[in-house]
Amino acid sequence: MIFKRMLGAFGVGGPTVDTVLADGRVEPGGLLTGEVRLKGGDFDADIEHVTLGLVARVELEHGDGEHEGLGEFLRFQVSGPLTLRQGEERALTFQVSLPWELPVTEIAGRHLTGMALGVRTEVAIAKAVDKGDLDPLSVVPLPSQARVLQAFAQLGFHFRSADLEVGRLFGVSQELPFYQEIEFYPPAQHAGIVNEVELTFVAAPHGLEIILEADKRGGGYSGDAVGRFQLSHDQVLHTDWASEIDRWLHGLSRHGFAGHGTYPGYEQHGGHHEHGGHQGGHHEHREGPGWGAVAAAGAAGLVGGFVVAEVAEEIFGEEEAEED
Repeated sequence: MIFKRMLGAFGVGGPTVDTVLADGRVEPGGLLTGEVRLKGGDFDADIEHVTLGLVARVELEHGDGEHEGLGEFLRFQVSGPLTLRQGEERALTFQVSLPWELPVTEIAGRHLTGMALGVRTEVAIAKAVDKGDLDPLSVVPLPSQARVLQAFAQLGFHFRSADLEVGRLFGVSQELPFYQEIEFYPPAQHAGIVNEVELTFVAAPHGLEIILEADKRGGGYSGDAVGRFQLSHDQVLHTDWASEIDRWLHGLSRHGFAGHGTYPGYEQHGGHHEHGGHQGGHHEHREGPGWGAVAAAGAAGLVGGFVVAEVAEEIFGEEEAEED
């Protein structure tokens, strides 16, 4: 994974930068390593800092609509002040621990539609800041996450799309200011029960929280039903997820949907099963400001320390088109 460009903010003959990742495919909680390679231009340059940032395309809900923006959720400095001489070449190595909640962008070698995650290099010289192009980053599932995803395929679910929603899940401890939803169309045997099922992972070093949300519209009832499983990674690997998911969905067909607020669901905490009413929703209990509050902040919004660029600013799709 390499991008190379002249730092346009510093004019013709300025320094150039290559960011080289040791591996463009990482796991949540893993290490991101590589080099930032600088090459001096036609003049000496006093660089104030070189910083890398992880950015992602996110969605914010406001009213009945969804708005898309670009948010940076992790920054780390590769270098402090240094002088890059005319024509000098210098390599700055880096190694950073990635968040356990890092969203999955690739399953079994297939990129998930709707997901865009990348590394951006920022170089500051004489108060001018140049933010380089985005270097795409692929995130593959943890073994425990892959186990659950394999069950969806085994049951005949079809992947629909994935996105990142800005906000907080009710009753869930989160490190990042957003969460991922992976959406599936149900197989024929469950098509009459739900329109789609959304899967959310909240990973941590000690374990994995798995949140399922089934959506049903029309018929004699409507609403969302949420099932939650909180297990160690080892427990996840030794669970028959095809049976667990199938049992949960069949339970919805027997009990129906209770509507907003109370959800007939299925919870598993540390191997203990609890059936019946589940207090606390998914969408309905997110925390954080809506898009109006974000847009009102000006050129960028701040959500719990998370900067989200306005929709009019650069989006991954546009940048990728320019690069192509």
